[in-house]
Amino acid sequence: MTLNKEGRGILITLFVLLLVADVITYTFFRNYSGIVTYTILGGSGIVFLFFVNFFRNPKRLFDGYEDDMVLAPADGTVVVIEPTEEKECLHERRIQVSIFMSVFNVHANWYPIDGTITYYVHNNGHFMSANLPKSSNENERSTIIIETAYKTRILMRQIAGALARRIVTYAREGEPCTVNKQVGFIKFGSRVDLFLPEDADILVNMKQTVRGNQTVIARLKRHATPELHINEAADVPATTAATE
Repeated sequence: MTLNKEGRGILITLFVLLLVADVITYTFFRNYSGIVTYTILGGSGIVFLFFVNFFRNPKRLFDGYEDDMVLAPADGTVVVIEPTEEKECLHERRIQVSIFMSVFNVHANWYPIDGTITYYVHNNGHFMSANLPKSSNENERSTIIIETAYKTRILMRQIAGALARRIVTYAREGEPCTVNKQVGFIKFGSRVDLFLPEDADILVNMKQTVRGNQTVIARLKRHATPELHINEAADVPATTAATE
């Protein structure tokens, strides 16, 4: 198990601050109340281990991937499976599958499918609890659209929560993407939405616990051929979006 690069600066800063606080506590207060002093020292260790656990970065590879599979992009609990109108980017009917991540889940995010990134945008917004339905459209969020070799488009949205204040997204328009690679990281409680075609076969249930880059959450229908995708790639308009 390694630590995610997004947490290294935070962990170093936190370690220094806690170390200074512990030295001051032990030096000046141990003679007044040993119990309180050692409680504070132990508490600082627990706080540091909590942050180490939060920024853990497990190495995961999915064996046996097929190009109609959609993998879970994050660890967490399925909180939404419903048909909806995606009004922000796709402007069409989709099946929304949302995964809520608590502060105890791995917060690295993975690409759910192989394909090409055709759209990326970051939107500023509120920091409501990520398990609320309206957080999908009103919270701080990053959105990418991935197009498969069969010209199926999948929208993935990283959403900040009440505690999250930073969404990191590595995806950029025009780049290829594959499962087993991380798309980004969300710092503290948050969620990830997927907007899948209406005819996708959903393989998970509400309240089910899923693992990023491990759980198959859906299978897509194939409506074209890989050759058609290659021949018509030049006709797909690229959208220029502001980044963080």
